[in-house]
Amino acid sequence: MRGGTVAVVGGSIAGCALATAAARAGAGEVVVLERTRGRLADRGVGLCINNERAGELGASGALPEGIAAHRLERRRWVVRDPEEAAGRVIWEQPFPFHSYHWGLLWRGLRESVPDSVVYRQGETVTGVAGIGTGTGAAAAEVRLAGGGVETYDLVVGADGYRSVVREAVCPESRPHYAGYVCWRGNFDAARLAEIGGGADPAADSAPDAVTTVCFPGGTCVIYRIPGPDGPRVNWVLYAPPPLDGRLRFDDPTSFPPGALTPELARQLRALLDREFPPYWGRALGLTDPADTFVQPIYDLETARTTAGRLLLVGDAASVVRPHNTSGAAKALQDATAVAGIWRRCDSFEELLRGYQDARGAAGRELVALARRLGRAQVERTPAWAAMHPRDMQTWWQGQLGGAPGIGGQAMTP
Repeated sequence: MRGGTVAVVGGSIAGCALATAAARAGAGEVVVLERTRGRLADRGVGLCINNERAGELGASGALPEGIAAHRLERRRWVVRDPEEAAGRVIWEQPFPFHSYHWGLLWRGLRESVPDSVVYRQGETVTGVAGIGTGTGAAAAEVRLAGGGVETYDLVVGADGYRSVVREAVCPESRPHYAGYVCWRGNFDAARLAEIGGGADPAADSAPDAVTTVCFPGGTCVIYRIPGPDGPRVNWVLYAPPPLDGRLRFDDPTSFPPGALTPELARQLRALLDREFPPYWGRALGLTDPADTFVQPIYDLETARTTAGRLLLVGDAASVVRPHNTSGAAKALQDATAVAGIWRRCDSFEELLRGYQDARGAAGRELVALARRLGRAQVERTPAWAAMHPRDMQTWWQGQLGGAPGIGGQAMTP
């Protein structure tokens, strides 16, 4: 199929990937509508992409070459032990991933967007609607905060967990709070020398290792990522919600990044002192308060990813708990699927049907897997200190429930 006009709502990772895919596949006009006026690349959180998924995405062109990445190879699960400053290892498993800095990944994707794509920042979309009904929809319109209305042959929702487009496609879909939170942070890896370099082999001589600190009611995943000014240590800590009556846990947007209050900082410090091996407690303490934040964990699944001339990709289509480390890969896979189907189809109706068939179930399956991971690693944690490698292997396979592993699924050719 050649020609046609496409509006991509959201200019983040999913939005850039989709705009590139549509333009390269043959769309006549592609416009990205991004509500943020400043630099999206200011976000400093880390993420991981499975090596096999990265290979597939690189071959399809969805993951450009040259984006800084840090190789990871193994994952060490540790518990607090009075004789081990960095904790006692209860299991080690392969971890074939590369880690990324969100901002650097977005920058690479943004720079790869073809010049033919119009990328408009400061454009807040307040609503979308199909023109026509059902499969007979002839187009879709976008309503902007400034009062303007624009019409396109296809509108793609790449606008994340608060998706305006999803409200039109699946108005019945709502986020489900998991009952726990995620503390996040990152700091300059060179600062590890301040707490006694050499105390922990994973931090010094083996930077290819991911460390997972295990404690009753939670886990914390710690790994290196590339940064704009050198390697950084990224950490993600899952635990019961902090005790603070001012905080709400029914709203996914209730915790703005960087808004760490003194009381929240005190509760985090108490958790580290109480549950973490001393080395890792001190390591996380190196994080600047401005780089530390907390957010409720929730997920969301949709019954469909298309409606009329509307289509959902990335977090707009499904929100998966981070345990599965599949978010970025899934967004890039969605864009890859759109490009592949576009090249084979003869109409937008065929494109939308093909995308629903190819990607409709993927998000729901990832949500289900991440829920199992969350239950096992946070909600119903085992007696970690009593676990042996064979116990851990059985426990892990139970979480997978037949899935080949975490990090997302291979795409069907």
